[in-house]
Amino acid sequence: MVYLGLVGWLAIRFLAGDGGWSLLIVAAVMVVSVVIFAGVWRLVQRYVLYLVKTGHVAVIAHIVEEGEAPENQISYGMNQVKEYFVSASGLFVVNELIDAVLEQFNRAVARIQDMIPIPIPNQLQTLISVLQKSVVLAVRYLDNAIIAYMFMDRNENRWESARDGIVLYGKTWKMVLGSTLVMVLGMYALSFVLLTLLAPVSVVLDVLPATLEAFSWLLVLGGVAIVHTGIVKPWVKTVVITTFLIEQRDQIPDQETADAISERSEKFREVVDKAERNEPIDEEQPDTDEAPEVAGDAESDLA
Repeated sequence: MVYLGLVGWLAIRFLAGDGGWSLLIVAAVMVVSVVIFAGVWRLVQRYVLYLVKTGHVAVIAHIVEEGEAPENQISYGMNQVKEYFVSASGLFVVNELIDAVLEQFNRAVARIQDMIPIPIPNQLQTLISVLQKSVVLAVRYLDNAIIAYMFMDRNENRWESARDGIVLYGKTWKMVLGSTLVMVLGMYALSFVLLTLLAPVSVVLDVLPATLEAFSWLLVLGGVAIVHTGIVKPWVKTVVITTFLIEQRDQIPDQETADAISERSEKFREVVDKAERNEPIDEEQPDTDEAPEVAGDAESDLA
């Protein structure tokens, strides 16, 4: 908010004139500033905040397993991430592949149309489409649950741990995905309510000068974004992770479920292959544009 507000103020202060082309220049400066910010933020997220977020996952796993929180949650979480995943790049590779497997698997089994035993009226097709897209959004939280399982599993073969976590999800996906879907829909409904509450604010800000009104709107919308990303999303993530870790307690990875997932996800076969070769997670990865290497036979014995 401070960055965009400062850029906007400088652009209006030094570039804006009586309108016309000067306003287009200001708009272009704002667009470029947003693009630059997005690029820098992406790097910060991947190499700094990504470790903090995964440290949060490690803390949740510890609480579920031990029944109490570590004394210094930040240092504990960061140390767990560095110890188990070695580097940010290694963590990112594992997370990306897990995410791809879950997306392929859920796309194959979690088809809303197939879950409804009666014909769907045309009037409900839009609702079904929204629910199907919500399933895709839910996957973004489920990869954290698999990472949490890996922290609890502590297997020296990281890919084997990821494989087992995915298999356990395959055995519990209905309960876990169902609760995640409800949480995601509730989260976006809450965000919509927060936005509708801004209507009275718009009346108040309308009496301010144009520049101050724009900056005020930036503050208000930024506040909503902070509530959404800083409070609501972490809470949803915590519930999703906890649900999965509890649901999988009485389950054991089995070959039948692994084969079922392999039939629906070529990326899972890649995970199985890496697990069988005990490939280091920080090993340099091939170009993602190339076709993934697929294991010829996923007949490894599972715990």
